[in-house]
Amino acid sequence: MESDSRVLTSRLRTLRAEPDDELFKLLDLWQVLWLRKWKIAAAVFVAMALAVVVLSFIKPMYRATATVMINEQKTQAISFQSAPPIDPATSQYMQTQLQLLLSRSLATKVAQSLDLAHRREFAPEPSVFRRLWVATGLGRLLPSVFKEPAVLTDQQQLEGAAQRLLEATSVELQGKSSVVSVYVNMSDPALAALAANTLIKHYIDDQASAEAGSSTSATGWMTVRLNELDQQLKASQARLQAYRESENLLDMHGGDAANASELSMVTERMIDARRARAEAESQYRQVQGLRRGDWEQLLSIAAVMSDPVVQRFKAVRATARAKVDAMAGRYGPKYPAMEAARSELNAATVSLRAQVEQVSAGIEQSYQLAVANEAALQASVDTSKSQLQNIAHKTFKLQELQRDVDSNQQLYDTFMTRLKETAATADMVAANARFIDPATAPLWPIAPKKMLIVALVAVLAMLIASGIALLRESLRRTFKSAEEVEDSLNLPVLGVVPLLKARERKDVARLFSAEKHQPFSESIRTIRTGLLLQGDIAEQHQIIVVTSSIPGEGKTTVSVNLAHALGQMDRVLLIDGDLRRSSFTSIFGFTSDTLGLSDLIEGNAGAAECIRHIDGIDVLCAGSETATPLELLSSPRFARALELLRSKYDRIVIDSPPVQAVSDALVLSRHADTMIFVVKSTTTVATAEKGVGQLLLVDAPLQGVVVNQVEGGPLTAPGPRYDSFYNSRKV
Repeated sequence: MESDSRVLTSRLRTLRAEPDDELFKLLDLWQVLWLRKWKIAAAVFVAMALAVVVLSFIKPMYRATATVMINEQKTQAISFQSAPPIDPATSQYMQTQLQLLLSRSLATKVAQSLDLAHRREFAPEPSVFRRLWVATGLGRLLPSVFKEPAVLTDQQQLEGAAQRLLEATSVELQGKSSVVSVYVNMSDPALAALAANTLIKHYIDDQASAEAGSSTSATGWMTVRLNELDQQLKASQARLQAYRESENLLDMHGGDAANASELSMVTERMIDARRARAEAESQYRQVQGLRRGDWEQLLSIAAVMSDPVVQRFKAVRATARAKVDAMAGRYGPKYPAMEAARSELNAATVSLRAQVEQVSAGIEQSYQLAVANEAALQASVDTSKSQLQNIAHKTFKLQELQRDVDSNQQLYDTFMTRLKETAATADMVAANARFIDPATAPLWPIAPKKMLIVALVAVLAMLIASGIALLRESLRRTFKSAEEVEDSLNLPVLGVVPLLKARERKDVARLFSAEKHQPFSESIRTIRTGLLLQGDIAEQHQIIVVTSSIPGEGKTTVSVNLAHALGQMDRVLLIDGDLRRSSFTSIFGFTSDTLGLSDLIEGNAGAAECIRHIDGIDVLCAGSETATPLELLSSPRFARALELLRSKYDRIVIDSPPVQAVSDALVLSRHADTMIFVVKSTTTVATAEKGVGQLLLVDAPLQGVVVNQVEGGPLTAPGPRYDSFYNSRKV
C-alpha cells in the first residue's frame, strides 16, 4: 500500500512539473504580494499622506521666460585669420555668452537695480522642516534646535540676493539658432518676469560698453606688439644672412644634385666590385683547400682547367704518356728510345705543374686585388654619404631660418593690416544682442507638480514595500511547498490546516463538530481521509499518536479535531499524553483536579472514573501532576492500561509532547500503530528534519505530515497534497 502511494506521488509530481516553471514562479511572487496587500497598501497610503503634508508647505514656483538673439560679432578687434561662419550651437563664442548671462557680476547688478535684498521673495526664511517644527509646537519646547539667524549687513544681503537669483535663473540655446531663452523661477510671477527682462537689459548694456572700450585698448596693444614683431623680423633676417655667409652657401640645390649623382655612380661600382670579390674569393678558397695535397688536384678547379696554356700542356703530357705506354710493350726500360720517351713525359709533367701553380698564384692575386678594390670603393661611398649628409644638415638649417623669417614677415603684415582696420572702425559700436520676446508674468506654476510627485511617491512606496515583502519571503528558511516537505522529510503530506483567527481559536474543541470554519473542517476531513486510505484496512491502525518538533505548532488542535472527525465513524478515545503541560482541562473546561491518565496508570482510579464523554468522543485528560512522567509512560502499567483501552475503542488518538522538548513522544511511539507529525508553516526546515530524525532513530511508525497554520488562498480538494502551500504561507 505504501509503495503504491509513493508511485502515485511520483506520477503527480511529473504531471505537476509539465507546466511552465517560469509561470509558476511569477504566480508565486504574486501570491506573496497578494497576501501582504493590506500592509503594502498601508505603506503606500502613509507615504502619500506624508508627501501631501510636505507639499502643502512648499510654495508654488512660476517660470518667466524671455528670449534674446545673440549674434557673433562680424568685426573683431583682434583676428588673425579669416574663417568660415561657425555654427552658433557649438561655437565657443555662444557658450561664453551663456556663461556671461549666468555670471555673478551681472546677477549683482540686477539684484541692486531691483532692490531684491529687501523683497520678500529673496528674504531669508525658515526651511520646510523648520516650519514643520514650529507648526507642530516642538519649536517652543526645544528652542535651541533652530536658532534665530544673525543680522546681515547690506553687502551680505545683496550678495545673498544675487546668489539666490543665480540659483533661480537658467539659460538655454534654442536648437542650432542664435536665440537664447532666459528662465527665472520665483514664487512671485510678476517679479520673475521683471528679473528676466532686467537681466537681459544689463547684459546688452555690458556688451555694448565692452565693445566700445575694446577698440581703444586693442589699438594701443597692437601698436606695442607691432614694434616687437618688427624687431623679431629684423633679427630673424640677420640670423639667416649670417648663416649663409659663415657656411659659404650660394646654391644648395645644385650641390645636392651633384653629390647625389656621384654617390649613385660610386654605389653601382661598389656593387660590381663586391660581386667580383665574391667570385674571386670562391676560386681562392678552392685553391687554398687543394694546394696542401697533390698538385694534380688543382686541375679539378674550373678556373685552372679553363686556362689555355694548362690545356695545351695537359694535351702534350697526354701524348707523351700514350707514347710511353705504347713503347712499354715492345722495349725494355733501358732501351734508348724508351728512356727518351720517359724524359719527354717528365718534361711535359714539369711544364704542366709549373703552369698550374702559376694559374693558382694568379687566382690568389686576383682575389687580393678584388678585396682592395672593394675596400677603396666602400671608403669612397662613405665619404660621399658624409658629404651629402653635411649638405642636407646645412640645407635644413637654412630652411628653418628661412621659415622663421617668412612667419615673422606674415605676422607683421597681419598686425599692420588689423591695426589700420581697427583705427578706421574705432568709432563704430554695434550691440551683438537684442530682445525678441520680453518676459511676461506667468499664469500657472511649474513646480511642484503635486499630482505627479504624489503618484511617484505612491509607486516608489509600493515598489519598496513589495521589495521588502519579497526579500523577507526569500530569507525565510521554512518550507516553501508541499513537495519540499515531502522531499525533505521523506514523508507524504496528509493535509494542510489553515490559520485560524484569534476569535476562532477560543473554542478549538468544538471547531470541527460545530462547522464554524468550513476550510478548517475540510482540512481535518482531508487528514482523516489520507490517514484511512494509507492505512491497512484490516489492521485499521488503532492507536494514533500526534506529535511535533517544538511547542506551539498546533498538534493539540490537530489531535482534538482529528478525534472528532474519526468519532463520526468509530468509537474514539482522545488521550492527553502530555503529563507535564496538560492543555485538555482548559480546552474542554475541566477542573484542575480532574482524574486522568496518570491516575489510571498509578492505579488511583479506574477507567470509568477518568474518562469523560464530550461531543461524541471520550476524553482522557493528563490527570494529577506527577514528578516522573517519563517513567509512568515507560512502565508496564501504562502498556496494560493501553491494552485495556484497545479492547474498548476503535481508535485511540494520543496528543504527545513535542519531540525536541522531551522524550515522551519517543516512548509513546513504541505503542503507536501510526504517528502523525505536525509542522507549523513557519517552522524551519532544520527543526522539522531534526524532529523527524529523532523519531526515525527509534523506528517510529510515521504515517505522514500535517502542515498547520497556513494563511492565504483557497484550500485544495480533499487529498494528501496541497501544492499552493508556499503561495499561501503565513507571514
